[in-house]
Amino acid sequence: MLKYRWFPWKQMVSLLARSRGLVDPVSLLARLERFGQPLEVREPIELLRSGLVFHARGLLNTVAIQHNLDWVWPFWVERQYDPHDRAFIPRAFSITHVNLTHRNWTAVGLPGCDQFPIVDPRGLVTPFWDSWSLDAWLFTDNGTRLFPSTAATVEQFMDTESEVSVVTSVGDGELSIFSRVLVQALGTGRPACFIDFSAVMPDDGWLIVALRPYNPEGVSFIYDVSVLPDKKGWLVDSERQVVFSRIPDRVHFSYYRLGDVKQRFSETEQASEVHCRVGMATAAALFRAEGGSTGVQVSVPLSNGGSTAADAPLLSWTEALEDSARLDVPDPLFVYLYDAAVRSLVLHSPGEIYPGPFTYKRFWFRDAVFMLNAMLVIGFADRVERLLNRFPLRQKSSGFFYSQEGEWDSNGEVLWLMQRYVELTGRTAPPAWHRAIRKGARWIVRKRLKGAADPPVAGLLPAGFSAEHLGPNDYYYWDDFWSVAGLRAAGRMLSETDHRDDAGLFEREADDLFFAIMNSLDGVSARIGHPGMPASPYRRMDPGAIGSLVAGYPLQLLAPSDARLLETARFIAEQCLVRGGFFHDVIHSGINPYLTLHLAQVWLRAGDTRALDLIRTVSELASPSGQWPEAIHPRTLGGCMGDGHHVWASAEWVSMLRNCFVREEGDTLIFGSGLFPAWTRQRSPISFGPSATPFGPVTVRLQPEADNIIVSWQATWQKGEPRIAVALPFYPRIMAQPGISAVIVRKEDRL
Repeated sequence: MLKYRWFPWKQMVSLLARSRGLVDPVSLLARLERFGQPLEVREPIELLRSGLVFHARGLLNTVAIQHNLDWVWPFWVERQYDPHDRAFIPRAFSITHVNLTHRNWTAVGLPGCDQFPIVDPRGLVTPFWDSWSLDAWLFTDNGTRLFPSTAATVEQFMDTESEVSVVTSVGDGELSIFSRVLVQALGTGRPACFIDFSAVMPDDGWLIVALRPYNPEGVSFIYDVSVLPDKKGWLVDSERQVVFSRIPDRVHFSYYRLGDVKQRFSETEQASEVHCRVGMATAAALFRAEGGSTGVQVSVPLSNGGSTAADAPLLSWTEALEDSARLDVPDPLFVYLYDAAVRSLVLHSPGEIYPGPFTYKRFWFRDAVFMLNAMLVIGFADRVERLLNRFPLRQKSSGFFYSQEGEWDSNGEVLWLMQRYVELTGRTAPPAWHRAIRKGARWIVRKRLKGAADPPVAGLLPAGFSAEHLGPNDYYYWDDFWSVAGLRAAGRMLSETDHRDDAGLFEREADDLFFAIMNSLDGVSARIGHPGMPASPYRRMDPGAIGSLVAGYPLQLLAPSDARLLETARFIAEQCLVRGGFFHDVIHSGINPYLTLHLAQVWLRAGDTRALDLIRTVSELASPSGQWPEAIHPRTLGGCMGDGHHVWASAEWVSMLRNCFVREEGDTLIFGSGLFPAWTRQRSPISFGPSATPFGPVTVRLQPEADNIIVSWQATWQKGEPRIAVALPFYPRIMAQPGISAVIVRKEDRL
């Protein structure tokens, strides 16, 4: 009997493709692989799967949207399909139509709840992950109409005063719609998405709540809609309810062949349900606005119970944020963005941690490590420990911390973060981590290329996909630097346990790997003629070099003034900045906020005040609701890549501001090195804290006066008082004397 593994699948697929006049997929894949280095694994199945899902929707968009442009579509469609708009993209030979110009949305929710309703830039609400949406329209009796996705003006912001809500106001002339979206627990404890709609118009008319078969990514099917028995809402696809605070005056339905429901409001006969076999059912609830104004509250229960992880109970926002570090600076935008970023981190770490509420609602070690590091420094140690306790569950028997194949950075990242937790909390690594630490470090040791490897890559990790956005399969220094940090972290954590022999081995391996990296970089320097660090030994300097900055931030493997770091930063600054931010040509093809901040962190360590320009740029690239997409379109300034609410970017904003006030460099704490001169010219007090440091929690405060700036700090030293340097930009560095808690910076000493 012919065994399965010997069946000639490749030959059969190639023969079938050629017989149909199609491109041979086997030959095509082989040709694609030649652009990268030799593959140890095929392209991660997770990437293929997510790409297929993304473009499957794009194919649906192709057949649903361009033939029905008389429908009301979401904001991104209205812009991207408008030939007069700067967001217009010709469709021509594009098989799939996807959102590449306005990938922006904002999540709302409760701490501990793993469901994140999202709100688009015009107030369109998508209550469930990858679901249909709810919109609000205005129709007046004299024939004027307001659709938010095409409205002339819009204002949107995140309200963080008590709850986390997204407030949107859209208008066109004398017509306006106001909405507030948030998640609250019902009386039963079950979370629900609440939307308060209100309308203002000059004449009598209608406020319309519309059920839409799409979301900010495109089409999302609705097959069946029926009126609830009490007539105060809908049952959608026999599963989910939309509940109104009062009975609508009229209800209309439509299905695909009849067109959008907006075209059926003149009909007098009203149905109580609709079925659409295409999956493009639409519904509208009309509320009479006598005297020109009215309002209605819509609620959508988010689950049938049990929406939280067992170890992550629902909390109020006040409870969840009780111990977090506070920022006080005389710049309302910075404070607003910081508060929004802190809430993003808490929201997206219920029982698992996610880098986004929609496109990226899944787990990656890489994103998680940057997010959890930010959470550590602002006071969420217990939350971080709970999430770290889950990491060994994702570790394979080989020791590989797996989020997807072909990415060799995860082991170093996990071990570094575990040590960071130990360092910043003063706690020891829990015994339950010890086995995972040893296995994870041994995996790195075994993974290295030793023996017959070519000189440029000898001792490094094998070729992999690394951080995906660095380019095709290659020997990425990003992986190697993380592995050095991970091995050193494992050695430090195990040195105080019964595994001291392992600790010594890992420390020696770390030194050997670092030496191998330096040897490789020496060869690269000879090849390219300067000490810059490309993404891999075989690459020229290109935007992928941004990954090599990890040796400076956050790992501090290289000194702040290291020529390799500064030359790499110089190249990026001269060749890769667009609108003042890092433009990543590889995959992202947009301005990347979190990588821009990586460059800013390298300059902050080096005392280069250009870091302030980058920080300001990132603040100005934030959406009105205080969020950043993964990458930003250089013309529309909307999202063009990844999740529209990218939590890694939120984490980098938190880490950046924390480091501007207090950061560690070896045995020294440095205060104030990223503070803007405009802040110290005002008389308002400036402060940040308490922030976790390796020496204990610290709150830094500045009080500008007429002639001086008083820099003070309040700390609880856990391992003895460290060296303290006050290093305000454009002022000489001051080393504080031991035992004091304040220094005076004289304004006349400004450089």
